[in-house]
Amino acid sequence: MSKLILRSFLKDLFLGALASGVILSSQAYAQADEAHTGQAIFEVLASEIALQRGEAGLAYSTYMEMARQYKDPRLAQRAMEIGIAGGSPELALQAAQAWDSLAPPSQTKPKEVLITLLVLSNRWSDAVKPAIALLKQQNPAEQENTLLQLQALLGKAKDESEALRAFYEIGSTAKPAPKDPGLLYTYAMSAEKVGRIDVMEKTLREILRKNPNDANSLNALGFSLADRNIKLPEAYALINKAHQLSPKDAFILDSLGWVNFRLGKNALALEQLQQAFNMKPEADIAAHTGEVLWAMNRRTEAEAMWQEGQKLDANNATLQETLKRLKPDWTNSDQASNGSWDGRFAVKITGLSDSQNQGGSGGFTLTQEALKDVLEIRNPVGGSIAKITITPGEATLERDGQVVTAIDADTLVQNTLGLPLPARGLSNWLRGEVRPGGEASVERNAKGQVSKISQDGWNLVYSWSNKNRLEKLMMTRSSNIGSIDIRLVFDQANE
Repeated sequence: MSKLILRSFLKDLFLGALASGVILSSQAYAQADEAHTGQAIFEVLASEIALQRGEAGLAYSTYMEMARQYKDPRLAQRAMEIGIAGGSPELALQAAQAWDSLAPPSQTKPKEVLITLLVLSNRWSDAVKPAIALLKQQNPAEQENTLLQLQALLGKAKDESEALRAFYEIGSTAKPAPKDPGLLYTYAMSAEKVGRIDVMEKTLREILRKNPNDANSLNALGFSLADRNIKLPEAYALINKAHQLSPKDAFILDSLGWVNFRLGKNALALEQLQQAFNMKPEADIAAHTGEVLWAMNRRTEAEAMWQEGQKLDANNATLQETLKRLKPDWTNSDQASNGSWDGRFAVKITGLSDSQNQGGSGGFTLTQEALKDVLEIRNPVGGSIAKITITPGEATLERDGQVVTAIDADTLVQNTLGLPLPARGLSNWLRGEVRPGGEASVERNAKGQVSKISQDGWNLVYSWSNKNRLEKLMMTRSSNIGSIDIRLVFDQANE
């Protein structure tokens, strides 16, 4: 049978399957219609049938292989759709990257989808390059619409600082500057995150030139001046006006208390800050309130307020900077960045049904040197299971002579070992610290020792020895497979 006849036969077979209801995807037929060989049509057909039978993984893999083989962006697009429908954002993201790389540079849709998937996966830094490329292809109105869409996604970011830094880098590409006041305000706040105070101040003053009663811009500019302890009369005038416009805004009241503190009016400042904290308990406000109490030599109350702030968000930049600068006795800000821990672990998973219950145990050694963590996992008799190396932005797992690399360490361990072990940030947690980035809360006992940390969905409960060494750590979380309980017992801990 010639290739032409074979191709015609397979297309007829494909159309017959489509007509009979086996295949429901119109996109799949469009891809097959342009496929380069009869083999490609057959593979598309097989993939769609596999998908209808619930074998989404097989269909995804086949489409991805075909996309690479035939350099066809539509096949990668179909793989991305399968990844999204199957609830696999990481696979969808890989397919979106392939779609964008295979599509002609003039096509903007692949970049738009890729950027959206990246930011929804909290990979804002990775979204910068494709976002800039997209903006360079757009006119001013389209650029502003893209930035507005990114602005709407900032609220979903786990690490607000990283997201704002990325937003500034992306937004700086837009020419001319956007006209939307809300967008300009966000751009000003993002400029502050990267240390461009000049850009922030210029942008805020531009907003106020057009709208003198913009309370948020009045407050932001006034607070920036007060925080830098400059132009305090102007700072007070700006914040006071914002307070008159929005008297029930806790953040503006916080700014008013802070500028009064800078002006030496401690009693008034404390009253306003405490009122702001009662209105809206936030780590930023706790940091400011604690500092005023500290300056008034009411240090026990200051530390209690800061601990309240840590319960709300231990990773809050204002709170962290305050504690580092003032150094209350219970902080560990001067702790060394190197260490090692050796111990045993037990994992218990209580599934949604009895058949899903499972568990495991073994030993582990974690060593930390500067920004690199090395976690070795052993079976109960001491044999090596895997070695995981974690550095900023990458994780590698070595097992049976094979090396697997991924961006996220926790996903790598889960997918490779089938164990829900939290590798990312583990060295921070073993020190009684939160992992940098992302929301976290900390609770302390009467001695100032960390008794509980909540971060990344995990609840960690600590047991310390009389020598202030970590003896046990209980880690629990709920997931789509049920309840996960991990118990760590330490033979040797970093001192």
